[in-house]
Amino acid sequence: MSVATKPERWVMNPQKVKSLEESFRRCKHIARRHYENFPVGSALIPRHLQPFVFAVYAFARTADDFADEPGYSDAERILYLNEWEELFLKSLETQTRHPIMWAVAETIRAKDLPVDLFLDLLSAFRQDVTVKRYKNFSDVMDYCRRSANPIGRLLLMIFGYRDPELYRYSDAICTGLQLTNFWQDISIDIQKNRIYIPDEDMLSYAVGEADLEHTVCSPNLKDLIRFEVERTDALFKMGRPLLNHIRGRFKYEIKFVLIGGSTILRKIEKIDYDVINKRPKLSVRDTPSFIYQFFLT
Repeated sequence: MSVATKPERWVMNPQKVKSLEESFRRCKHIARRHYENFPVGSALIPRHLQPFVFAVYAFARTADDFADEPGYSDAERILYLNEWEELFLKSLETQTRHPIMWAVAETIRAKDLPVDLFLDLLSAFRQDVTVKRYKNFSDVMDYCRRSANPIGRLLLMIFGYRDPELYRYSDAICTGLQLTNFWQDISIDIQKNRIYIPDEDMLSYAVGEADLEHTVCSPNLKDLIRFEVERTDALFKMGRPLLNHIRGRFKYEIKFVLIGGSTILRKIEKIDYDVINKRPKLSVRDTPSFIYQFFLT
């Protein structure tokens, strides 16, 4: 997070914008500076919907930075997240010139989006500050329900889809993407004292926390990561029918996202599940494979 976007600046003393258009431009700038496993305004998203996608992403990205960027105590992180939520709720009631919240409030109004999904995101970011371990997979799934699934549902709503069946498909994809990120970042998260692998799984495979800190990936840990990858793959397969129910460029966007998540899982397989010493990620070299999968799957 740059000095210009430190939490104190965004929450305590933000530079007010002069127009709604400027607020949407600020959100676009934030979205274009980051890329996650979700569509954040690619050329495949119709131009008239891009500002709403940018606003949702900027809201979530900024809050996630409060919870994750270095240099702050846990108490400060919770303070900023709580004040971010207060700003958000206030912006829904009164006119604001906040550089992000004005666009978010207009997006909620224009697209009739449920406020609870935004609050779910904030609850997950707070949980990242206070919860460092998960006892079982259902606890991890509950975290994903609030940290990842709201983004997928909000995107569906922005594109005009309100079918609960489609939400279930979307949830499977978004949870799969979140889990993929967990397995991809095990060596990074352990440095932050975070472990998303459930305790019950680690116990089942005789893997201890010390195994995650070693420079050698043990056979047991590789078996455990293989199990988590297979479980994540199953979620992508559960969500794939979503492609049969959505139309136009949004369908292609989601297809690319699915291919991206699956590609990272395949990369984990190719390094023999050694996520301790290598962090598999997407690169330009994956473009031919993306194109091949796009047209043949």
